[in-house]
Amino acid sequence: MRWFETPSFDFIKAQKIAYTISGALVVMSIIAIFTFGLEYGIDFKGGKEYVFEFDNPVNVVDIRSELTEPLDGAPEIKLFGSDREILLRTDNEGDVTEIRDLILSTFATMYPDYSVVVQKTDLVGPRFAEDLRRGAVNSIFFALAVVFIYIFIRFKGWYFSAGAIAALFHDVLIVLGIFTIMAQFATFDVSIDQAIIAAFLTIVGYSLNDTVVVFDRIRENSIIYKTMAFRDMINKSLNDTLSRTVITSVTTLFVVSVLFIFGGEVLKGFAFALVLGVILGTYSSLFVASSLVVELQKRAMKKQKA
Repeated sequence: MRWFETPSFDFIKAQKIAYTISGALVVMSIIAIFTFGLEYGIDFKGGKEYVFEFDNPVNVVDIRSELTEPLDGAPEIKLFGSDREILLRTDNEGDVTEIRDLILSTFATMYPDYSVVVQKTDLVGPRFAEDLRRGAVNSIFFALAVVFIYIFIRFKGWYFSAGAIAALFHDVLIVLGIFTIMAQFATFDVSIDQAIIAAFLTIVGYSLNDTVVVFDRIRENSIIYKTMAFRDMINKSLNDTLSRTVITSVTTLFVVSVLFIFGGEVLKGFAFALVLGVILGTYSSLFVASSLVVELQKRAMKKQKA
């Protein structure tokens, strides 16, 4: 880590490149969301949920493939606790008992020598799913609003709040766009459900933590180096906190990557969202939030002089 002992990178100089990369990713995400639409899980669109237990291990991919035609669409299937238990969700509009019997008959054809036990059967109504979806969206916007107020009060500058919120919105929107694109070909479930909303809120918290550390150093440096140009002070603060940022990001990325690889089918979507969030959160803290603060502060100073 000697490379980070006395860093002197010019992060602000790279803001045009960062804006180009971020702009392209944000536009790609918006186009993907409007073209393909968000892929909601059963939590947010309603449907049936079953938990089945087999007496031998089963293959989730094979089951999903075999049930796609009978259920008029690919069901959401995850391993549930072990490789002998599966959680199956479908938005088929048929009767909950008829759908269960159809699934069991498919299992009997696929695994004639296996015994299957239905552990749980649940029905998620469309009204309840709509309430959950509205609550999830409200929770994200409420979190962003609280963050804006917190940073505004703590750092006494609206441009700090605006920069932080823009970076957080940037992170969540890009992850949402990537999930929308991956829903077309991913081998694991990337539909938007309550677990993914929890991942988004975790991403907001992680990215905010990185950004606040940098902003705190900016505030400290503004007291120590009163004659330093604001742009240079931002750059110095980013370099001062670079070692901490890199170490935190690498260790966190290692943990969530292990969770993604070994956490099982149920946690893959959640862990993948966190992997993307850690990478984007680190990038946005270094290149997006601080660059926006410099730009907005410069415009605020021009208005005061005018």
